[in-house]
Amino acid sequence: MAKTLTIQIKSGGEALEGFREAFKAYETGRRVSRREGVYFTSIEAARNLLTRNRLALLRAIRTRRPGSIYELAKALKRDLKNVQEDLRILEKYGLVRMTEGRRAGKRRVKVPEALFGENAVKITI
Repeated sequence: MAKTLTIQIKSGGEALEGFREAFKAYETGRRVSRREGVYFTSIEAARNLLTRNRLALLRAIRTRRPGSIYELAKALKRDLKNVQEDLRILEKYGLVRMTEGRRAGKRRVKVPEALFGENAVKITI
C-alpha cells in the first residue's frame, strides 16, 4: 500500500495551540510524538506548493522512476532549471528525496525519489 502524506489546512491559532501543547508536554517530561505531514494556514498556501507542474513532477517520479533530474525534465518537456527549482521546493517540504546515482563514465547525478504515493488534504472548518 502506498504511503500517504497528509496536508492540513489550519488557522494560525490552531497551529499555535498545537505548538503550545507540544511544548508543555516537553517541559513536563512527557514524550512528544512527531506528527508527520505538511501544515498550512490557508488553502492558497497549499495551492502554491502543489502547483500543476509540481504534481506532474511527483507523478512522473513515481511512475517513470527517472535516473536523473535531466531525464525527468526531458520526459516532461520542461526546462531543467525550472524542474530543479520545483524539486528543491518539494524536497524542502518532504515530498521528494534526492539521492546520488551514477551514470556512464562514473558521472554523479541526483536522482529524485517520491516519498509518498498519495497526498491527502484535510481542512479544519
